[in-house]
Amino acid sequence: MKTKTKYRIRNWPKYNAALRERGSLMLWVDEEALAAWGYTGPKQRGAQYVDTAAAIKGGLTLRAVYHLALRATEGLARSGFALREVALPVPSYRTLSRRAAEVEGALGAPPRSGPLPLVMDSSGVKVYGAGEWKVRLHGWSKRRTWRKLHLGVNEATGELLAAVASAAGVSADDAVPDILAQGKGEIGQVSADGAYDKRRCDEALEEGGATAVLPPRRDAKIWHHSTCAGAPWQRDENLRAIRRTGRRRWKQESGYPRRSLAETTFFRVKTIFGPTLSARQFPQQATELFIKAAALNRMTHLGMPDSYRVAA
Repeated sequence: MKTKTKYRIRNWPKYNAALRERGSLMLWVDEEALAAWGYTGPKQRGAQYVDTAAAIKGGLTLRAVYHLALRATEGLARSGFALREVALPVPSYRTLSRRAAEVEGALGAPPRSGPLPLVMDSSGVKVYGAGEWKVRLHGWSKRRTWRKLHLGVNEATGELLAAVASAAGVSADDAVPDILAQGKGEIGQVSADGAYDKRRCDEALEEGGATAVLPPRRDAKIWHHSTCAGAPWQRDENLRAIRRTGRRRWKQESGYPRRSLAETTFFRVKTIFGPTLSARQFPQQATELFIKAAALNRMTHLGMPDSYRVAA
């Protein structure tokens, strides 16, 4: 009987402190956010803005981190300001819902020097519909609706470099140009599963100058033969290497198993924030996914476990 591999954490005191810090209101509404909270922009005709984009983003972040409804989010912000004795306006739940479609911001990943190792993956997030138990008993329902989240993760640090929200029918390769455009700095190696072995994806990677570590399909053919003009495609070189040494050895030599870090990131997203979306309109849903990705980056910056394998 095969025993389960055991791991231990080297930096448990630091990681334990980071886990506690995730629940701090001071982390999610810090002094920098409070300084940009009140609207100081130009006046406009009609009703004037009271809440800035930072205030809307702060409220939506509290909602995502603490799993709150919009009204409860407003109440939490009001009580937090009262405890800190801060006289700032709190966006109402109607304002949070309406202006969530306008929120723009960065994921918070600091720029890196040198080529970045990037891993990509996508997963579905449920909007509404029956749960897993009902599906197991009675099958799928037409009212079961999903959105798709595409992520680009820094393989070295676990930070999210790119996040793209789409409808459920959008294929993985359609989001690759947007992921590469969001990545800060030069992209060195890109690893992804076989769903990305499509011509559009390979063309985007070739144009960006990234090394593609994508396993070709079992029945894959060479796309860019040696008789064609231009340099050979990385995808075709991978296929030739697989034919020479075998798929398992190619995966080991190319570092393909590191691609599983993208799946680990999705596990973190769904474990921390839940597998469902609260918003009902696509612009608000995209903002909700982006807010969760930015919050996960902030948690990553607090501290990550440094684990090692325990010898049997």
